[in-house]
Amino acid sequence: MHYRTQISKLSAIGQAAWDNLLAQQSDSTPFLSYAFLQALHETGCATAETGWQEHYLSVWQDDLAGKSRLVAALPLYLKMHSYGEYVFDWAWAEAYQRHGLEYYPKLLSSIPFTPVAGNRLLAVDAAARAALLQALAQLRQEPGISSTHVLFPTQVESELLRESGMMIRQAVQFHWQNRGFQDFAHFLASLEQKKRKNIAAERRKVAQAGVTLERILGAQVSLTQWRFFAACYAHTYKAHFSTPYLNLDFFLQLAQTMPDNLLLIIASKEGKNIASALVVYDEQTLYGRYWGCLQDLPCLHFETAYYQPLEFCIERQLQSFEGGAQGEHKMARGFLPHTTYSAHHLQHPSFANAVEHFLAREQCNVSEYVQHLEGRNPFRVAAIATS
Repeated sequence: MHYRTQISKLSAIGQAAWDNLLAQQSDSTPFLSYAFLQALHETGCATAETGWQEHYLSVWQDDLAGKSRLVAALPLYLKMHSYGEYVFDWAWAEAYQRHGLEYYPKLLSSIPFTPVAGNRLLAVDAAARAALLQALAQLRQEPGISSTHVLFPTQVESELLRESGMMIRQAVQFHWQNRGFQDFAHFLASLEQKKRKNIAAERRKVAQAGVTLERILGAQVSLTQWRFFAACYAHTYKAHFSTPYLNLDFFLQLAQTMPDNLLLIIASKEGKNIASALVVYDEQTLYGRYWGCLQDLPCLHFETAYYQPLEFCIERQLQSFEGGAQGEHKMARGFLPHTTYSAHHLQHPSFANAVEHFLAREQCNVSEYVQHLEGRNPFRVAAIATS
C-alpha cells in the first residue's frame, strides 16, 4: 500500500480532513480538534514567533482516481524553547549547553500549553499508524534536530513509541472519577470524615465572605464576561512574575468555534466580579484549565476551580474531571493519582544513554510515589467497596 507523507501547517491539512480523522480515534479530546489548535495558531499564541513553528506530520493515501485521503497525522512543532510543555527537560537543555551543543530546535508533539493526555498518533488503522511511526522515525534523524518528544500520548501509544526506539517517561496527575454521585452531598459522604469536614469548611468560608458564583455555558458568555475572564487570567500570571501564554483573541475564537465545550465560572462579591475559571468538557470528561482572580480570598480558588466544576460534573453525569498538571493537594478533594506518559528520542548517543539511565531511576521513584499516594486514598473504605 502506497502512502505519501508531508510536513505542513494545520491549515494546509484542512478542517474537514483533520476532524474526520479525529472522529475515528478512541481517545481524542476537544484540545485535538481543528478549532482548538487553529485558534492557538491564528491568534498568535502558538506560532513560529512564539517558538512554536507548525511542523505537522501527515500521511496521505491516493485512490485510483488520484484523490488524496488523510489516513494518519501527528500534531508536531519545531520548538525553540521548552515553555508551555509541562514535561520538563530544562536540565537536558542545560547539559547540552554546558557541552557546547545546541538543544534547540527540537521536535515536539504536544497540544500547546495543555497537559491533557489523549491520542497523538492519529490514524485510520494499524497500517497507517505504522506508516506514521516510520515517517516520524526518519524525521527525528534529520540534521539540526537534537531530540524528539511526544507528550501525553495514551498508554497504548507510549508502547508503540517505545517499540519505535523512543524512551518512555512517566509522571503523575490527579483525576476525579464519578462513582454515580447523585449530588455534591453524596460525593462528600463518600469521603473520609476529615476530608469531608475540610471541604465543607472551605465552602462555608467562601459563602460567609459574601461570595456568589455563577456557572455560564460557553454560548451564553457575554463579551464583557470574556474580557473579565481574560483580565483575571493575565493578572494571575503576572502576579507570579510570568507572561500569560494565551490572549483574549484566543478565548473569543473558542467562544465562536467550540462554545458547546466551554463553561465559565465567575465569582463575585458585593456585586463586583472578582475571580473566574474556564473549564473545557465533552460528553464524558471535564478538564480543569484556566483560572484567575483580581481579588484573592481564602479558599476562593478551590471553590471556583474545583467545587463548582465538580458540581457541574455530577449534574451532567460526566464520568471524570482532569484537574491538570501536578497538585498532590487535589487528593484531599477526591482526586486520585493517574499515570501519564511521554516519549523521548535524543540524537546524541552519549546524552541518550545518560537520559535513559536517568529515566530508569525516575520511573522507580514515580512507582514508589504512586504506591505511597494510593495508601492515602481519601475515600471511606465502605464507599470504595460499593463503588
